[in-house]
Amino acid sequence: MTTDSACEKAKAELEEFLHDELCREDAADIRAHMATCADCSGEHAVGRVLTDAVKRACNETAPEDLRSTVLARLRDLQASH
Repeated sequence: MTTDSACEKAKAELEEFLHDELCREDAADIRAHMATCADCSGEHAVGRVLTDAVKRACNETAPEDLRSTVLARLRDLQASH
């Protein structure tokens, strides 16, 4: 049976759980809670998708022509100040 306090704990610590920043015992508690709570496991699934998307985006690099344009514009702005 899930309790409001178990849901509150799982939701409050979801970000740390997604990034493996919880101690083993707290992570196990949240995992056990999510096994029986559709609401919290749904939030975990959404959080996992978002975390994975951000990780992928951080690995992407801008096309070289865009980088050159931005750097040239920054140099122009610095020179005018």
